[in-house]
Amino acid sequence: MTHPRPLDFSGRSVVVTGGTKGIGFVVAEAFLAAGANVLVCGRSAPDTLPAHGDRTAAFRATDVRDHADAAGLIDDAVARFGRLDVLVNNAGGSPDADAATVSPRFVEKIVALNLLAPFTVAQAANAVMQQQSDGGAIVNIGSVSAHDPQPGTAAYSAAKAGLLVLTKALALEWAPKVRINHITTGLIRTESAASVYGDDGGAAVTRTLPMGRMAVPSDIADACLFLASAQASYVNGADLAVHGGGEYPARYLAAHS
Repeated sequence: MTHPRPLDFSGRSVVVTGGTKGIGFVVAEAFLAAGANVLVCGRSAPDTLPAHGDRTAAFRATDVRDHADAAGLIDDAVARFGRLDVLVNNAGGSPDADAATVSPRFVEKIVALNLLAPFTVAQAANAVMQQQSDGGAIVNIGSVSAHDPQPGTAAYSAAKAGLLVLTKALALEWAPKVRINHITTGLIRTESAASVYGDDGGAAVTRTLPMGRMAVPSDIADACLFLASAQASYVNGADLAVHGGGEYPARYLAAHS
């Protein structure tokens, strides 16, 4: 689906972590389309960078779990663009793992990527934004797993629940200069997630969703644009659910199948 993008980010500077693929790639494209200068990061250089027209996102190889590297990402954005207006903490994820047998190292890595890294990058971004007359905005990309875990996601769900509470805590500390909000994402159709939804292309999963379809990355991108814009100037510490109403309860599906 293609939507008009009336929000204008011309002259603004945006950092999108994990912006080289999936949701982050589309988020970066949306900000480029709205006129922003965009820096994306990933652990290695991608074959293709987000672009719109003749404008392409800049790239920095970054491990956001490393404090110095995360700070360097923000420094790079300021050096390139002269300021930092928006941070989208998108990098994250986890393979499924059995909580009874998973290793401590696995748990540490999942928590580091999905909770500690967003905190570290946000901290560096806040230091810059607090010095700007018009501050800035941070958007944390969370997951419905923070509210409704499923088997195999114990470490990931705990980290995402922590990210939600972290967002609310930082919103209290960093306002009024910096607004920080959270997006609860539901089931999203991306290339990397296709195998998770079954051999039927996700048809059975879709029947559990009130909207009759999975989200697509542009649904998340549109929410990011709103939360980062002046139209959301009094939105701070919010959890914006972009999950199409969630999923029907199992008892409802059992009774109506």
